Amino acid sequence: MTRFSTVLFLLFLNFFFSELKGQTTVPEIIYHVCQRSFYDSDGDLHGDLKGLEKHLNYLQDLGITSILLLPLYHSVYYHNYFPIDFEKIDPEFGTEADFVHLVQEVHRRNMKIYMDMESQYITEDHIWWKDSYGNPQSQYSNYLIYNGPDNTNPESIIFDLHSLEGYDGTSRQITTINLHNEDAKKYIYDLYKYWLDPNRDGDFSDGVDGYRIDHMMDDLDWKGKLTGLLVNFWRPLFNELRNINPDVKIMGEQADWSAYGREYFESSGIDRLFDFGIKFGISSFDKEIIKQKIDSTLLETPDSKNQLIFIENHDTQRFANDCDSDPAKLKIGATLNIMLPGIPVIYYGQEIGMRGVGGFGAFGNTDGNDIPRREAFEWTTTIDQPGMALWYKDSGPWWEARNIRDNDGISVEEQKGNTHSLWNFYKKLISLRKEYVALCDGNILFIENRNANVFSFFRTTTDEKILVNINLSSQKQKLEYEFLKSGINAKLLLDQNGLAANFDDSSINLVPYGIQIIKF
Repeated sequence: MTRFSTVLFLLFLNFFFSELKGQTTVPEIIYHVCQRSFYDSDGDLHGDLKGLEKHLNYLQDLGITSILLLPLYHSVYYHNYFPIDFEKIDPEFGTEADFVHLVQEVHRRNMKIYMDMESQYITEDHIWWKDSYGNPQSQYSNYLIYNGPDNTNPESIIFDLHSLEGYDGTSRQITTINLHNEDAKKYIYDLYKYWLDPNRDGDFSDGVDGYRIDHMMDDLDWKGKLTGLLVNFWRPLFNELRNINPDVKIMGEQADWSAYGREYFESSGIDRLFDFGIKFGISSFDKEIIKQKIDSTLLETPDSKNQLIFIENHDTQRFANDCDSDPAKLKIGATLNIMLPGIPVIYYGQEIGMRGVGGFGAFGNTDGNDIPRREAFEWTTTIDQPGMALWYKDSGPWWEARNIRDNDGISVEEQKGNTHSLWNFYKKLISLRKEYVALCDGNILFIENRNANVFSFFRTTTDEKILVNINLSSQKQKLEYEFLKSGINAKLLLDQNGLAANFDDSSINLVPYGIQIIKF
């Protein structure tokens, strides 16, 4: 290949497969945190708002720009879904003043903070339930869905559940809010608007930067009772929020994890969706599955919208379990999480390789099933240390079968000073994404390398061309790229367990599960 043809090839990258165009993003890295499990500031074993604020330096050191919380409102459940009161912050997290102070400190650091909201259900402790149950004349009677005339048969929730047992043995009945009722709708809209600007003074320094909408559906729980929600409930809400703060960002968790999201984007006007397709593609370690999931997702993502790229969250098993904690595979997951188009989301503890499976039915019919994937963040080499959020200690079989252990190599204390650790690898990847525009805003182009075991792609802008090669196999692999000949100017940005690229003979060699990132 001549110099001239090499130049033509690189120009070609700007135009080829425009349908695979990466969506324009800000250099944002989101940290998804279960605050109850993050850091305990007052010795009650529950992670709290002051504990999170205390470790903002940690997050910034890693390269995090934004924080996504689990729900804050008061609930009998440790995860704070299914509220007692939408307006009150769980006292184990702190006070509203603590939260406002946290938000202000986050903004002082030029970071963002997002609140998780599930506004479809309530428990029997909520005033709407207590006043309307058995009382059709209640002012709240139509706020909830009752079956029958006497308000004694409240509608079930997802999976046709009428109640849920907490890990501590507490059980509560739960029912569905009538999202078509105008009074209930106004209440919920006002709730979202309040946290955008608590003082209602037009100064958003004390308000959240956006929301995660949990369990988002057009036909809630596929029952045919609450339909058309994307257009008639969610879209008007998002418009009202943008009228208050045009910069607000709304993230959705589509309840159908197999959906690519176009209906959500177009019908509700949501800004971002969690990309489950790519998440499960990455976990497969199969080149063709990963390519297909990325291709399909980007083709279904409208311009100006974004996919949230993640490899684990509070509802899925940890990525370390997907790859049996293999150090090289963990770094492949990190690379794809951060190098692909979209907005990266890192689930707390992912950066140190925390493990956890859990899931419905693992320990019976209780929300303790999900504790294994929401365990205390491992700050220290030994777990019985100040600050460790061991709120579930000695509470059931999830504690006996816990994943966090002393001296397991999975802690900030054990990894931060080790230049070869997973934590430092995440920090390096995040730094690269922030440094090079192509890794944040660039298009993606899959490269045919004639090797079934190596996943290769370019991230490109007019001024930058960055090649990512990932060996998905347990065998050494060699690539041949004609465009590497003729003295092309290249810089090796990252060589993880790889062998040096030899540009004289156009070859790239990768050890098992090796990763190389090269800038042209």
